[in-house]
Amino acid sequence: MSAMLLRSARLLQLRDVCGVRHSSSLRSLQAAFKDPSSPFYLAPGTQGPDSPDAPPSQNQPPHSNFSTSSVTASLGADTKAVQGTAEEEAKEKLLELGYDLESFWEQKIVWGDHDSMQHVNNVRYLRFLESSRVHWMNSIAMELGGPQRASDMSKGKGVSLILKSITLNYKRPVTYPDTLLIAHKPLPPPAPSPSHPPSSHSHNAHLTQFNLDAIAYSYAQRSIVLTSSSVLVWYDYDTLKKCDPGEEARKVVWGRCREGRVM
Repeated sequence: MSAMLLRSARLLQLRDVCGVRHSSSLRSLQAAFKDPSSPFYLAPGTQGPDSPDAPPSQNQPPHSNFSTSSVTASLGADTKAVQGTAEEEAKEKLLELGYDLESFWEQKIVWGDHDSMQHVNNVRYLRFLESSRVHWMNSIAMELGGPQRASDMSKGKGVSLILKSITLNYKRPVTYPDTLLIAHKPLPPPAPSPSHPPSSHSHNAHLTQFNLDAIAYSYAQRSIVLTSSSVLVWYDYDTLKKCDPGEEARKVVWGRCREGRVM
């Protein structure tokens, strides 16, 4: 008698002891092997496992494949589906708000990002924003001069961009596990008006710097958790001074400005 048969017999004997009477334990066991709805069912031409704990074989019926591993796989698939939906929703929302697709940066939250208050430490967001900002700067450099220009800008050679100032507005606390979608968008210079003609200082500032807004969207919360405003300055690392990068560079940056709805 196989181990499977012995185990099944013990189960039926235990049921008898508990007061569940059967006319014949052996006949009940045989019927169980023939009943397709029974967990002990064996299809014609197949045989049971060598031991009660043996892994399911290809010859076992479909219902025998319902195991912990299948449940785990199903839950994993569901989680990925939800994550995918959240990601698509986040990208659509940030594009609607006018953020540059080339700046999109997914930042996975790790346990070490937490502080003693059990949420992501406020200082961490500066690094998250930096990663997206540098990613965006690299795309600007690629458009201006390809891989070599991108390499030079990231290594501080020739004309590049530096951060002058930044402000952060915290909307919601973030906790592990989560993934944030970080994005940036440049803001066009304000158009001069007859009542406020541009001064010499503002004109020079327009040539050497620009405003850059940022945002962080939580996949887990499906909500904006942080906004940011910063000022970037064109900087010549050869002369160690801020500079006018030229019309071509400004054209590329202003080309990334998109009309987006106001939050």
